Amino acid sequence: MRIIVADCIVTYEGRLGARLPLARRLLMLKEDGSVAIHSDTKAFKPLNWMTPPCTITEEPDSIVVRNKKGEELRVEIAQRIHEYEMDLGSEPGLEKDGVEKELQELIAARVTKLKSDFELIRREFPTDIGPVDLLCRDEQGTCVAVEIKRIGEIAGVDQLLRYMERIERDERYGKIKGMFVATKIKEQARVYANSRDIDCVEVDLVDLRDSESSSLRLF
Repeated sequence: MRIIVADCIVTYEGRLGARLPLARRLLMLKEDGSVAIHSDTKAFKPLNWMTPPCTITEEPDSIVVRNKKGEELRVEIAQRIHEYEMDLGSEPGLEKDGVEKELQELIAARVTKLKSDFELIRREFPTDIGPVDLLCRDEQGTCVAVEIKRIGEIAGVDQLLRYMERIERDERYGKIKGMFVATKIKEQARVYANSRDIDCVEVDLVDLRDSESSSLRLF
């Protein structure tokens, strides 16, 4: 990863046009080819970014990033304040807390609790940015990526969208759907998910546990 602090102007040309005037910003160039531009405000979200695959052309006073869709992110550097590079190594991935892990295990064993026509393809389906919790298929043959959280927040929806984008790059799966699952989904996250055509499902951990117990009973 390379970290650059610079006074710069940023312009984006693509589906829309956008421009950030001259200011001091943090540029992150990651090993996977992604580029993100941050300020010291606006919380954790970058001001602008480009996801791989893309090509990066760098000159002393500019960095130009282009992707296959024809979008272009141009950073015009007036002054480099600081630059640092480090190999972070491989990422082991996020470990879920006990409740999320149990939810994933229980739901994977009974995916029809989410939707009656669901069939499990794989639990912990791998992508290059980490595994999505479940990959299922409905009766129409459409693949559905399922992300499971204890409490559903906007960050979890963003995480699911990133997984979906990665899976859709594989022609075997084509256009997929998304489902966001939690014991409680916050209203802002629900509105955001629905705006991106992602289904939201709230589950009851006690009910899932009871279902597991009843499935083991002999009558």
